[in-house]
Amino acid sequence: MRTIVITGGTGGTGGTDGIGRALALRRLRGGDRVVALGSGQAKGERFLEEARRLGAGDRAVFHRADLGSVAVSRAVAAELAQAYPVVDALVLGAYRHHPDRVETAEGFERAFALYVLSRHLLAEGLRGSLERADSPVILSLCGVGGIRAGRIHWDDLQQARGSYRPLRATMQGARANDLLGVSFAERHAGRRTRYVLYNPGFVATGMTEPLRQPMRGLVRVMAWLFARSADETAGQVAEVLDHPPAAPLSGFFRGGPVDLDRPGFDRETAARLHGVLRDMLGETVRSDRPGGGGAGRERTD
Repeated sequence: MRTIVITGGTGGTGGTDGIGRALALRRLRGGDRVVALGSGQAKGERFLEEARRLGAGDRAVFHRADLGSVAVSRAVAAELAQAYPVVDALVLGAYRHHPDRVETAEGFERAFALYVLSRHLLAEGLRGSLERADSPVILSLCGVGGIRAGRIHWDDLQQARGSYRPLRATMQGARANDLLGVSFAERHAGRRTRYVLYNPGFVATGMTEPLRQPMRGLVRVMAWLFARSADETAGQVAEVLDHPPAAPLSGFFRGGPVDLDRPGFDRETAARLHGVLRDMLGETVRSDRPGGGGAGRERTD
Protein backbone atom coordinates (compact mmCIF):
# COMPACT_ATOMS: atom_id res chain seq x y z
CA MET A 1 0.00 0.00 0.00
CA ARG A 2 1.47 3.32 -1.07
CA THR A 3 0.85 6.64 0.66
CA ILE A 4 -0.16 9.52 -1.61
CA VAL A 5 -0.46 13.10 -0.33
CA ILE A 6 -2.64 15.35 -2.52
CA THR A 7 -2.92 19.10 -2.12
CA GLY A 8 -5.48 20.14 -4.67
CA GLY A 9 -5.84 20.39 -8.41
CA THR A 10 -6.07 23.24 -10.87
CA GLY A 11 -9.24 25.17 -10.20
CA GLY A 12 -9.95 23.29 -6.99
CA THR A 13 -9.21 24.36 -3.45
CA GLY A 14 -7.70 21.17 -2.13
CA GLY A 15 -7.27 17.44 -2.48
CA THR A 16 -11.06 17.13 -2.21
CA ASP A 17 -11.98 19.07 -5.36
CA GLY A 18 -11.35 18.99 -9.10
CA ILE A 19 -8.39 16.95 -10.32
CA GLY A 20 -7.28 16.36 -6.75
CA ARG A 21 -10.55 14.68 -5.78
CA ALA A 22 -10.68 12.58 -8.96
CA LEU A 23 -7.09 11.45 -8.46
CA ALA A 24 -7.67 10.69 -4.77
CA LEU A 25 -10.64 8.43 -5.52
CA ARG A 26 -8.75 6.71 -8.31
CA ARG A 27 -5.82 5.96 -6.02
CA LEU A 28 -8.15 4.66 -3.30
CA ARG A 29 -9.73 2.28 -5.82
CA GLY A 30 -6.20 1.12 -6.62
CA GLY A 31 -5.49 0.19 -3.01
CA ASP A 32 -3.39 3.17 -1.92
CA ARG A 33 -3.69 5.31 1.19
CA VAL A 34 -4.61 8.90 0.32
CA VAL A 35 -4.03 11.93 2.52
CA ALA A 36 -6.05 14.81 1.04
CA LEU A 37 -5.41 18.38 2.14
CA GLY A 38 -8.12 20.99 1.67
CA SER A 39 -9.60 24.10 3.22
CA GLY A 40 -13.29 23.13 3.01
CA GLN A 41 -14.74 20.92 5.73
CA ALA A 42 -17.87 20.05 3.74
CA LYS A 43 -15.88 18.85 0.73
CA GLY A 44 -13.57 16.93 3.03
CA GLU A 45 -16.48 15.10 4.61
CA ARG A 46 -17.88 14.35 1.16
CA PHE A 47 -14.52 12.87 0.14
CA LEU A 48 -14.45 10.65 3.24
CA GLU A 49 -18.01 9.49 2.58
CA GLU A 50 -17.12 8.60 -1.01
CA ALA A 51 -14.13 6.67 0.29
CA ARG A 52 -16.35 4.71 2.67
CA ARG A 53 -18.69 3.82 -0.20
CA LEU A 54 -15.66 2.45 -2.06
CA GLY A 55 -14.77 0.32 0.96
CA ALA A 56 -11.62 2.42 1.45
CA GLY A 57 -12.63 4.43 4.50
CA ASP A 58 -9.67 3.11 6.48
CA ARG A 59 -7.26 4.33 3.77
CA ALA A 60 -8.66 7.84 3.32
CA VAL A 61 -7.51 10.77 5.43
CA PHE A 62 -8.75 14.34 5.19
CA HIS A 63 -6.59 17.04 6.72
CA ARG A 64 -8.23 20.44 6.86
CA ALA A 65 -5.59 23.06 6.23
CA ASP A 66 -5.41 26.58 4.85
CA LEU A 67 -2.22 26.36 2.83
CA GLY A 68 -2.43 30.08 2.14
CA SER A 69 -0.79 30.42 5.55
CA VAL A 70 2.96 29.87 5.70
CA ALA A 71 2.72 28.80 9.34
CA VAL A 72 0.04 26.23 8.48
CA SER A 73 2.03 24.87 5.52
CA ARG A 74 5.08 24.44 7.74
CA ALA A 75 3.06 22.80 10.51
CA VAL A 76 1.25 20.45 8.11
CA ALA A 77 4.53 19.36 6.51
CA ALA A 78 6.03 18.61 9.92
CA GLU A 79 2.90 16.77 11.09
CA LEU A 80 2.67 14.63 7.96
CA ALA A 81 6.38 13.81 8.09
CA GLN A 82 5.89 12.60 11.65
CA ALA A 83 2.70 10.65 10.89
CA TYR A 84 3.94 9.07 7.65
CA PRO A 85 7.64 8.13 7.71
CA VAL A 86 7.25 6.94 4.11
CA VAL A 87 5.43 8.99 1.47
CA ASP A 88 5.43 7.55 -2.04
CA ALA A 89 4.00 10.54 -3.91
CA LEU A 90 3.27 14.20 -3.22
CA VAL A 91 0.86 15.86 -5.64
CA LEU A 92 1.04 19.66 -5.48
CA GLY A 93 -2.03 21.31 -6.94
CA ALA A 94 -3.29 23.89 -4.44
CA TYR A 95 -4.37 27.03 -6.28
CA ARG A 96 -7.24 29.48 -6.18
CA HIS A 97 -7.97 32.51 -8.32
CA HIS A 98 -8.16 35.74 -6.31
CA PRO A 99 -9.82 38.64 -8.17
CA ASP A 100 -8.46 41.13 -5.62
CA ARG A 101 -5.21 41.38 -3.72
CA VAL A 102 -5.56 39.82 -0.28
CA GLU A 103 -2.73 39.93 2.24
CA THR A 104 -2.46 37.20 4.86
CA ALA A 105 -1.92 37.88 8.55
CA GLU A 106 1.74 36.97 7.96
CA GLY A 107 2.10 39.74 5.37
CA PHE A 108 2.17 37.60 2.20
CA GLU A 109 0.01 38.11 -0.87
CA ARG A 110 -2.42 35.21 -0.61
CA ALA A 111 -2.26 33.86 -4.17
CA PHE A 112 1.54 33.80 -4.02
CA ALA A 113 1.50 32.14 -0.59
CA LEU A 114 -0.91 29.41 -1.69
CA TYR A 115 0.36 28.78 -5.21
CA VAL A 116 4.11 29.09 -4.62
CA LEU A 117 5.19 29.18 -0.98
CA SER A 118 3.06 26.23 0.16
CA ARG A 119 4.49 24.02 -2.59
CA HIS A 120 8.04 24.92 -1.67
CA LEU A 121 7.43 24.24 2.02
CA LEU A 122 5.61 20.92 1.52
CA ALA A 123 8.15 19.55 -0.95
CA GLU A 124 11.05 20.38 1.35
CA GLY A 125 9.22 19.36 4.53
CA LEU A 126 8.24 15.92 3.20
CA ARG A 127 11.51 15.16 1.43
CA GLY A 128 12.69 12.86 4.21
CA SER A 129 9.54 10.73 4.00
CA LEU A 130 9.74 10.67 0.21
CA GLU A 131 13.35 9.52 0.23
CA ARG A 132 12.37 6.41 2.20
CA ALA A 133 9.93 5.25 -0.50
CA ASP A 134 10.85 2.74 -3.23
CA SER A 135 10.05 5.08 -6.12
CA PRO A 136 9.24 8.55 -4.71
CA VAL A 137 7.83 11.28 -6.89
CA ILE A 138 6.66 14.87 -6.51
CA LEU A 139 4.15 15.91 -9.17
CA SER A 140 3.38 19.62 -9.46
CA LEU A 141 0.43 20.83 -11.51
CA CYS A 142 1.91 23.99 -12.98
CA GLY A 143 2.86 25.91 -16.12
CA VAL A 144 5.57 23.76 -17.75
CA GLY A 145 6.99 26.63 -19.75
CA GLY A 146 4.17 27.21 -22.19
CA ILE A 147 4.41 29.66 -25.05
CA ARG A 148 2.44 32.25 -23.06
CA ALA A 149 4.04 31.40 -19.74
CA GLY A 150 4.33 34.16 -17.18
CA ARG A 151 7.49 35.76 -15.94
CA ILE A 152 8.95 36.44 -12.52
CA HIS A 153 8.49 40.06 -11.43
CA TRP A 154 11.59 40.25 -9.29
CA ASP A 155 10.98 43.83 -8.17
CA ASP A 156 7.40 43.14 -7.02
CA LEU A 157 6.79 39.42 -6.51
CA GLN A 158 3.66 39.98 -4.44
CA GLN A 159 2.19 42.92 -6.39
CA ALA A 160 2.46 45.27 -3.45
CA ARG A 161 2.81 48.28 -5.75
CA GLY A 162 0.28 49.53 -8.25
CA SER A 163 -2.97 47.80 -9.17
CA TYR A 164 -3.37 44.07 -8.55
CA ARG A 165 -3.72 41.93 -11.68
CA PRO A 166 -4.95 38.40 -10.97
CA LEU A 167 -3.85 37.01 -14.35
CA ARG A 168 -0.32 38.27 -13.74
CA ALA A 169 -0.34 36.61 -10.32
CA THR A 170 -1.49 33.31 -11.83
CA MET A 171 1.01 33.35 -14.68
CA GLN A 172 3.90 34.30 -12.40
CA GLY A 173 2.93 31.48 -10.05
CA ALA A 174 2.93 29.00 -12.93
CA ARG A 175 6.42 30.06 -13.97
CA ALA A 176 7.65 30.05 -10.37
CA ASN A 177 6.43 26.49 -9.89
CA ASP A 178 8.30 25.36 -12.99
CA LEU A 179 11.44 26.87 -11.45
CA LEU A 180 10.76 25.24 -8.07
CA GLY A 181 11.02 21.88 -9.83
CA VAL A 182 14.30 22.87 -11.49
CA SER A 183 15.71 24.08 -8.18
CA PHE A 184 14.62 20.97 -6.27
CA ALA A 185 16.19 18.63 -8.82
CA GLU A 186 19.44 20.62 -8.82
CA ARG A 187 19.78 20.93 -5.04
CA HIS A 188 18.94 17.29 -4.37
CA ALA A 189 20.77 15.77 -7.32
CA GLY A 190 21.64 12.13 -6.75
CA ARG A 191 18.76 11.53 -4.34
CA ARG A 192 15.83 9.21 -5.00
CA THR A 193 12.93 11.62 -5.40
CA ARG A 194 11.91 12.50 -8.96
CA TYR A 195 10.16 15.81 -9.65
CA VAL A 196 7.52 15.98 -12.37
CA LEU A 197 6.09 19.22 -13.77
CA TYR A 198 2.64 18.61 -15.23
CA ASN A 199 0.31 20.95 -17.11
CA PRO A 200 -3.07 19.22 -17.59
CA GLY A 201 -4.36 21.79 -20.08
CA PHE A 202 -7.95 23.02 -19.97
CA VAL A 203 -9.84 20.91 -17.44
CA ALA A 204 -13.42 21.24 -16.21
CA THR A 205 -13.00 21.93 -12.47
CA GLY A 206 -14.27 24.43 -9.91
CA MET A 207 -12.05 27.16 -11.32
CA THR A 208 -15.00 29.35 -12.33
CA GLU A 209 -16.30 29.81 -8.77
CA PRO A 210 -14.14 32.82 -7.78
CA LEU A 211 -14.46 34.57 -11.15
CA ARG A 212 -16.64 37.64 -11.61
CA GLN A 213 -19.33 37.92 -14.24
CA PRO A 214 -19.30 37.95 -17.22
CA MET A 215 -15.98 36.07 -17.13
CA ARG A 216 -17.47 33.28 -15.00
CA GLY A 217 -20.19 32.55 -17.56
CA LEU A 218 -17.76 32.75 -20.48
CA VAL A 219 -15.32 30.30 -18.92
CA ARG A 220 -18.14 27.92 -18.06
CA VAL A 221 -19.25 27.87 -21.69
CA MET A 222 -15.68 27.37 -22.88
CA ALA A 223 -15.23 24.53 -20.39
CA TRP A 224 -18.42 22.85 -21.58
CA LEU A 225 -17.25 23.07 -25.17
CA PHE A 226 -13.53 22.34 -24.93
CA ALA A 227 -12.37 21.21 -21.48
CA ARG A 228 -11.53 17.65 -20.57
CA SER A 229 -13.00 16.04 -17.49
CA ALA A 230 -11.18 15.88 -14.18
CA ASP A 231 -11.52 12.08 -14.25
CA GLU A 232 -9.79 11.80 -17.63
CA THR A 233 -6.98 14.06 -16.47
CA ALA A 234 -6.62 12.17 -13.19
CA GLY A 235 -6.10 8.99 -15.19
CA GLN A 236 -3.14 10.52 -17.03
CA VAL A 237 -1.67 11.88 -13.80
CA ALA A 238 -2.08 8.47 -12.14
CA GLU A 239 -0.14 6.88 -14.98
CA VAL A 240 2.82 9.17 -14.26
CA LEU A 241 2.62 8.38 -10.55
CA ASP A 242 2.58 4.65 -11.29
CA HIS A 243 5.48 4.89 -13.73
CA PRO A 244 7.52 8.00 -12.89
CA PRO A 245 10.27 8.96 -15.34
CA ALA A 246 13.83 8.02 -14.44
CA ALA A 247 15.12 11.58 -14.86
CA PRO A 248 15.40 13.76 -11.74
CA LEU A 249 13.18 16.36 -13.46
CA SER A 250 10.67 15.91 -16.26
CA GLY A 251 7.76 17.82 -17.74
CA PHE A 252 4.45 16.89 -19.36
CA PHE A 253 1.65 18.75 -21.11
CA ARG A 254 -1.65 16.81 -21.32
CA GLY A 255 0.25 13.56 -20.91
CA GLY A 256 2.91 14.27 -23.57
CA PRO A 257 6.57 14.95 -22.68
CA VAL A 258 7.91 18.51 -22.68
CA ASP A 259 11.48 19.47 -23.62
CA LEU A 260 12.99 21.16 -20.58
CA ASP A 261 16.07 22.37 -22.42
CA ARG A 262 14.59 25.85 -22.81
CA PRO A 263 15.11 29.27 -21.17
CA GLY A 264 11.99 28.85 -19.02
CA PHE A 265 13.84 26.18 -17.03
CA ASP A 266 17.11 28.04 -16.58
CA ARG A 267 19.07 26.73 -13.58
CA GLU A 268 20.48 30.09 -12.56
CA THR A 269 17.02 31.66 -12.56
CA ALA A 270 15.72 28.74 -10.49
CA ALA A 271 18.56 29.17 -8.01
CA ARG A 272 17.82 32.88 -7.78
CA LEU A 273 14.16 32.21 -7.03
CA HIS A 274 15.06 29.64 -4.38
CA GLY A 275 17.32 32.18 -2.68
CA VAL A 276 14.61 34.84 -2.74
CA LEU A 277 12.04 32.46 -1.24
CA ARG A 278 14.50 31.28 1.38
CA ASP A 279 15.14 34.86 2.47
CA MET A 280 11.43 35.69 2.32
CA LEU A 281 10.61 32.76 4.59
CA GLY A 282 13.55 33.31 6.92
CA GLU A 283 15.04 29.90 6.14
CA THR A 284 18.63 28.88 6.52
CA VAL A 285 20.26 26.45 4.11
CA ARG A 286 18.96 22.97 4.83
CA SER A 287 21.20 20.02 5.42
CA ASP A 288 21.23 17.52 2.54
CA ARG A 289 21.93 14.48 4.69
CA PRO A 290 20.32 11.24 3.45
CA GLY A 291 16.78 11.23 4.78
CA GLY A 292 16.99 14.93 5.65
CA GLY A 293 14.45 17.58 4.83
CA GLY A 294 12.35 17.52 7.96
CA ALA A 295 11.32 20.47 10.09
CA GLY A 296 14.78 21.02 11.55
CA ARG A 297 17.11 23.55 9.94
CA GLU A 298 20.84 24.02 10.12
CA ARG A 299 23.31 26.22 8.31
CA THR A 300 25.66 24.41 5.93
CA ASP A 301 27.11 27.30 3.93
